[in-house]
Formats: sequence, structure tokens, C-alpha cells
Amino acid sequence: MRRLLVAAVLAGVGGSAWAAKPAPPVPVAAKTAAEVIERNVAARGGVEAWRRVDTMVWLGHLERAGQKEGQRVPFVMQLKRPNLTRFELKEQFSQFTRIFDGNKGWKVRPAGDGRPETKPFSPEEVKFAKTEFVIDGPLIDYQAKGVTAGLDGIDSVEGHKAYRLSLTLPSGAERKVWIDVATNLELRYDRPATNPLVAGRPVSVYYRDYAAFDGLQLARRIEVSGASDKPVAEAADSLVIDRVMVNPKLEDGAFMPPSSPVRRGGPIRVPSSVPGA
Repeated sequence: MRRLLVAAVLAGVGGSAWAAKPAPPVPVAAKTAAEVIERNVAARGGVEAWRRVDTMVWLGHLERAGQKEGQRVPFVMQLKRPNLTRFELKEQFSQFTRIFDGNKGWKVRPAGDGRPETKPFSPEEVKFAKTEFVIDGPLIDYQAKGVTAGLDGIDSVEGHKAYRLSLTLPSGAERKVWIDVATNLELRYDRPATNPLVAGRPVSVYYRDYAAFDGLQLARRIEVSGASDKPVAEAADSLVIDRVMVNPKLEDGAFMPPSSPVRRGGPIRVPSSVPGA
């Protein structure tokens, strides 16, 4: 769909106008991780703008790998500093909920009989949720957050030249992030899996289709891919963000242990691109 849209736009551009358009300037290569991060922060809206964000709500839908077009599952994600999250995914008569209150987490999903079943986060899930910066990520105000960063060099991510950064979080956890040389926006973020059955396996999160929401640049499509021989577009689930609310008032009970009504239906698979997943 995106390719068709681009082709339609280009079809209406006159040859002289296209030829007269100056080529974009070639960016001067950054030499340090601090310089890469400074450019990234500016491209995303600036550090002061992000500091003013305390809460955020994403409204969107999930697109599963291999799913037919038009079969979309709506979701709501509530985020609150420093790392509180509530994610709700509804499919027909089933509902999946994940909640993290900053110290403990719960997940609600249909059991074998269709009734909702609540389970606590695993130790791996709690550890991961505590280390993430769910509102703005590890690069905004990275020094104040206690994150250290090193510039490894330049890679190629799906045809884009990208700076590869190695991050160490305050907990000692390590992450990899790729920043587009041209746009200075994140392209990819690597972290370990939280599933104890595949502990240590890298999970790659891809960020696409950036758009401005209240002056902040956010990826509208987030795709996650684990170890797979398939291309990312075929192997990944996608969270598609249709609307973003910045600094809405959130109910106090949003991040408390869940109490769900009885719902019947099959299990729902949630992509690990969900913060805290």
C-alpha cells in the first residue's frame, strides 16, 4: 500500500520540477556516540519537549504476520513515567491485558475454558520491565538516566546507512540501537528475549513510518522479529499506532492488579514489541 501511494504521488510530479529539486545535503558523519544521540534527540522533538511528557496513550491495532489484510485487532497502550504500562488487546470475545505498576506485573488471558486467568510476570519479565524507559526510550536524557553509550560504527539496516550504538543500562543490561544516518531516527533496537525458554535470544524491534504527534516524532509502525530465516516483513508482528494522546489524565487504577469480567474465546498472541512484554 505504501509503495502504491508513493508511485501515485510521483506520477503527478512534472519532470522539470523533479529535476529542479536540489539533492538533499550529505550529512557530516558523526564521530562519537554523544554526537549521534544529540542528533537523534533533536530529530525526535528535543529534550525539553520530551521532559514535559509524563503520560502517553497509544490507540492502534495489531497486524499479525501472515494475517489477511483487513483483519486488525485493536489495542490501547497506557504509559506513565518511569516505567508503568497497561496494554489491552481485544479480539472478538477475548481480551489480553498486561499491567506493570513499576514493581510487579500481571497478565490476563483466556484459560483453557475461556475464562480470564491472571498470572504474575515471570522474573525475567519483571527484570526487563524495570529496566525500560517506556515513555521516551534510553537515549533521551541518557546521561541523567545513567545510560552509557558507545559508537560501534556504521551498518546497513534494510538498505539504510545507520550508526550502531552499544548501550549499557543502569542495571548492567546491554542493548543495541541503530540510528538512521540521514534522518537521525531509530531504525532498530535489539534486546534479549524475556521468554525463559529462549533466554538470551536477541529480539529485534524495527521502527517505521515516523510521524509528528504534538511536536514529537514517533514511529507509527513497530515490528518485532526474533530468530528467523524469513525477511522481517514476513516474520514480524506489527503494532500500528493510529492515534497518540500526550499527557492525558490516567485513572489511578489503570496500573493496579487487574480484575476482568468473564470472557470466552481462544488465546491471543501478543508481540514482544509491547513495552514490558
